Amino acid sequence: MARWVGGDGFEVEAIRLDGHTLLRVRQYGFLVAYCRSIAEVARYVRLDDLVELVTLPVAGARTRG
Repeated sequence: MARWVGGDGFEVEAIRLDGHTLLRVRQYGFLVAYCRSIAEVARYVRLDDLVELVTLPVAGARTRG
């Protein structure tokens, strides 16, 4: 799933919880909130500070399948 980081140690991650997709907001690793919308995330984090983290494959790594 997608993951974003921002200033002041904030991290936002799209997760599945009890069959629902939520946005988990953490600061310095501690849970701040579970949000159902971007508007709710904006209560805690400046959206224009968020940068998406992209995981690149490691050279020589095996793919699942």
